[in-house]
Amino acid sequence: MNVEKSPNWEEEFAERLNTQQWDSWKLYKMCYDVVKTNLITEFTGLKSLKYLPNVTPLEHQLEAAQTVIERMNGKAILADEVGLGKTIEAGLILKEYLMRGLVKKALILAPASLVNQWSDELTSKFYIPAVPYRKNTSIEHTDILVMSMDSAKKSPHKEAIYAEAYDMIIIDEAHKLKNHKTKIYEFVQSLKKKFCLLLTATPIQNDVFELFNLISLLKPGHLGNFDVFQSSFKASKHDLENDEFLKELVNQVMVRNRRQDTGIEWTTRKVHNIPIEFTEKEREVYDLILQLKDISPVFSGSFSMITLQKEMCSSKEATCLTLENMMKNCNTKDEIAFVEEVIQQLMALQTNAKAEKVLEIVRSAEDKVIIFTEYRATQIFLQWFLHNNGITSVLFNGKYNKSKRDYMKYLFKEKAQVLIATEAGGEGINLQFCHHIINYDLPWNPMKLEQRIGRVHRLGQEHDVQIYNLAIADTIEQKILDLLHLKIDVFEKVVGELDDILTYKHPI
Repeated sequence: MNVEKSPNWEEEFAERLNTQQWDSWKLYKMCYDVVKTNLITEFTGLKSLKYLPNVTPLEHQLEAAQTVIERMNGKAILADEVGLGKTIEAGLILKEYLMRGLVKKALILAPASLVNQWSDELTSKFYIPAVPYRKNTSIEHTDILVMSMDSAKKSPHKEAIYAEAYDMIIIDEAHKLKNHKTKIYEFVQSLKKKFCLLLTATPIQNDVFELFNLISLLKPGHLGNFDVFQSSFKASKHDLENDEFLKELVNQVMVRNRRQDTGIEWTTRKVHNIPIEFTEKEREVYDLILQLKDISPVFSGSFSMITLQKEMCSSKEATCLTLENMMKNCNTKDEIAFVEEVIQQLMALQTNAKAEKVLEIVRSAEDKVIIFTEYRATQIFLQWFLHNNGITSVLFNGKYNKSKRDYMKYLFKEKAQVLIATEAGGEGINLQFCHHIINYDLPWNPMKLEQRIGRVHRLGQEHDVQIYNLAIADTIEQKILDLLHLKIDVFEKVVGELDDILTYKHPI
């Protein structure tokens, strides 16, 4: 395309100079006043508070927001203990950057069950027009988008998000990014982002390398590459050296408030590790299960045996389901016959020692109780067992959609004495009206215990929280207890002290 200069431009320009009004003091003054009103003259302090009548932040939340903006340049792990308001801190930071004109486009990734909650809070409390993703939502034309992690990492959403240049990414329950080999980790790593907030009360769940992965995602190279990190701190899964230096590096990118540091008067946690003895018949079946690894190669893998041992410590129902599925892979009649014998003896059991202890605790509590189990088969058994003993209960697990989860919460609050939850109940649900928790099955991960307890031990709890950790003597659960203590020790070395989730080592 050829661009030619107009031969008359000089005459036309001279004419405009003589006839057109080029300035207006009134318009200039109005423009000046608007700019002056919006001008942020200094970068210290939070300017957004006077525009947020629906939010009354606590002191630790204000300090966290200021620290992230002024010292961490908008890249931080918000690692407050469960229930201290990390969402409020993230909202304050986002609002501040929006007002300063440094953020125009933001993406919030959260568990599916929390997408609406995030959108509602940002809109109603912070006047941030956050849009929860729906099938007809235009990713390209939405400035503040709230989306589930699972949806975001899949096509075609993934490609649409990659095409955008986000000024800020906020990721709730960020411990789900602990494994650098997962698709969600690779997805977040590939996002174009200027500022990034990772929200998790549990930045270390199982080993110190999880924290390395989170920080590398947030600020690549801050801890060196993997080999440098491993050699500098002599790091293994559950041990490391130079932990004070590592903690100093971590604190440059992480804000962590503990309940005792907030100036709020909190109720206490009262933790009870409760040893349980198998009945004679239960012990016989448990020993039979241990023999399976010598009977068939199907059961020789350590994962298979550990799973069966854990299930046997939970319920015969959970154990039977696994045995029946594994038996399909047995190759000889002798192997099948032995498994069938185990199943027959399992089903003949009349007593579940752990369930009997649960019934005793529930009756003595004379109040609402949450029971956490890892198996849906155990859930159903416990509901049947409690019903037969005159105890009302409702179930709560990851298969329920949001409306059903909300209805189960309502039934528990208004009608039933007991909520029987799988791990899904340890995330994204607030139950301050209850203060008794039974950890029927112990997880390998101590932070799952913290997440469970955090459902009730949070702002608004008016009673001391009673926590009952059940473990059967001389079983896999004794090993789990020992490993939990080891993992808690690593967490406290690097991140800081953890509120009580287990009593000190207890002879089980």
